[in-house]
Amino acid sequence: MMLWLAVAMGSALGGLARFGVGMLAVRALGGSFPWGTLFINVLGSFVIGFFGALTQPHGAMPASMVVRVFVMVGICGGFTTFSAFSLQTMELLQAGEILPASLYAVGSVALCVAGTFLGYFLATRLGMPLRS
Repeated sequence: MMLWLAVAMGSALGGLARFGVGMLAVRALGGSFPWGTLFINVLGSFVIGFFGALTQPHGAMPASMVVRVFVMVGICGGFTTFSAFSLQTMELLQAGEILPASLYAVGSVALCVAGTFLGYFLATRLGMPLRS
């Protein structure tokens, strides 16, 4: 039960942070390019890699599973799901799985963008126009 609570609390904090950082980026840099999202994805990827290595059982600062889940699944997951994708790609590369890592990275981006287009297309065809 503690793991579920850790994920829920961390996700709420990560989501709030994402919203705040995104709004700050739009105010500071404008909205013509998704700089906020890019920054969020890079920062989240850095945090999950750094914290994951630091707090693993043989890391410099081992942490409990609850703490690791709170930060890595909760906060990073709420802040950006790109961090989990980046961690999994890195783990495949570290294991020497170059082809699977490459296919996963390229496939994930391509399929997720295609999924977004498909969802948008279906929603607009079903009489539910999306509003900005």
